[in-house]
Amino acid sequence: MEVVATTAPSSKIETYLSSYSCRNSNHNNSNRSSLSIVSLSDHSSSKSPSLLQIRLPRRSPKQRTHFIGDETETSKPIERPRNNDDISQSWRKIKNAICVAPTPTPSCTTSDVLLLMDSLHLRVPIDIYASLVQECTLSSDSTRAAELHQHISRSGLKVPLPLLNRLLLMHVSCGLLDTARQLFDRMTLRDFISWATMIVGYANDTNHDEAISLFVKMQYQLSVLEYPTWIIACVLEACVYTIDLDLGKQLHGCLYKLGMANLDSFITSSLIQFYGKLKCIEGAESVFNQLSRHNTMTWTARIISSCTEERFGNVFSYFKEMGRAGIKKSTFTFSSILRACAKIDDGGRCGQQVHANAIKIGLDTDTFVQCGLVDMYGRSGLLKDAKLVFEVIDDKGNVACWNAMVTACIRNGFYMEAIKLLYEMKAAGMQPQESIVNEVRMACGNGRISLNQALKIENGYQFEIGKGQFQ
Repeated sequence: MEVVATTAPSSKIETYLSSYSCRNSNHNNSNRSSLSIVSLSDHSSSKSPSLLQIRLPRRSPKQRTHFIGDETETSKPIERPRNNDDISQSWRKIKNAICVAPTPTPSCTTSDVLLLMDSLHLRVPIDIYASLVQECTLSSDSTRAAELHQHISRSGLKVPLPLLNRLLLMHVSCGLLDTARQLFDRMTLRDFISWATMIVGYANDTNHDEAISLFVKMQYQLSVLEYPTWIIACVLEACVYTIDLDLGKQLHGCLYKLGMANLDSFITSSLIQFYGKLKCIEGAESVFNQLSRHNTMTWTARIISSCTEERFGNVFSYFKEMGRAGIKKSTFTFSSILRACAKIDDGGRCGQQVHANAIKIGLDTDTFVQCGLVDMYGRSGLLKDAKLVFEVIDDKGNVACWNAMVTACIRNGFYMEAIKLLYEMKAAGMQPQESIVNEVRMACGNGRISLNQALKIENGYQFEIGKGQFQ
């Protein structure tokens, strides 16, 4: 497989969380084309890992083509074959069938298409390879990915850089990170998408040291005038896991020189949380105070940062200051502040004020806020209030709310109530956290529940409950 790399200066990168797509505009239509690729998102999120689509607009007034082994050779970009003498009647029928047919079954998507093309002695064009690569990327089918890569290698096709980037992503999405790295190392030319795919791939594979190493190497080989927000967040998160405060500060300085540090709310929020997670109070406050305007995202990041630093008193003060500034609060803001209120030893008074504020602005019916309220009241010893919130939750299928209520009962010594809730969860087809079930087992084993309560534990969390009193 030969590598063809088409170089062109890039401009601003926009990021979207969506399914994978990769498009290139026709070379003959305009002076602008677009290159799209997919990377994996943050694994710690509940929605993750999802796919992260990166759309890279770029100018391409002229195209230069480079081949492995001959860096000076140039040629015109490979054009799609025209529907006349370049394509046989058989190929046209196959192509039309592929385009108009419904979504193929897994048994006839990649291998069968390639086998049919080979049997008819037809060369597979780049656009069909790209479609098959996209399919393997979305399905994360490592077997088909390996077959497709081998077929492209045997074809002798001069593979352009956009298709190489798709192959990189395909291997990363299929968990074949070593294969992706081998392909990456063999590429004579790489663009930002090539580097970013590997950086995000290593970060999602929890190999944060290698992600940081590649990011540093990229700085010496590419001239990046503007970083996309997602790559900044990815590298900062890697710095947190490796406890590399110095590299995070260097990245902050680089963003400041590029004029990006105070322009994007997502970047500033990521910086605030980065300093907070590494317990660098001065850094977090410096980033926040340098902003000329604050919004919900930056205030919430400040609250989360203070929670991480266990400055819970400051968290509640920030929450009230946020309200006085007229900043709209989000469900994530309330979830964060409620976690802090649960740590404040004031009998739940701060939490009650937050609850009242949520009712005032109509967020008290949000499931995430309700779950936070149940947990906060349970930790504050206000089990009756926790029950009142739990009873009005509309989404009774939310396991997190049930776990919070069971934990609240256990924390306040109401073990029989906790067991009854576990029964109800089982009847509803929900699986409680194993740690919660273990706490109930421990309560039975250390005598906190007496034997005359006829409590019997069998096979996981199947309980037989009789009558009795708590000790």
